[in-house]
Amino acid sequence: MLLSEMKEGQKGRIVQVGGTGALRRRILEMGIVKDAEIYVEKYAPLRDPMELIVKGYHVSLRVEEAACITIDDIR
Repeated sequence: MLLSEMKEGQKGRIVQVGGTGALRRRILEMGIVKDAEIYVEKYAPLRDPMELIVKGYHVSLRVEEAACITIDDIR
């Protein structure tokens, strides 16, 4: 599943970070790396951007950028 498809309150583990160039590098620098646990805290009122918790801190990410990240759902 893609990160952009997750609902508020869902947890997942990052399987793959896609994208290329500066966008991919920026995502990795924010701590969104393979095997990290990620929690979707909330979406903005118009569903873009989304607020995530990764490694204990809050990160906002556009839904378009989140579509490059593959997630394994954790129940």
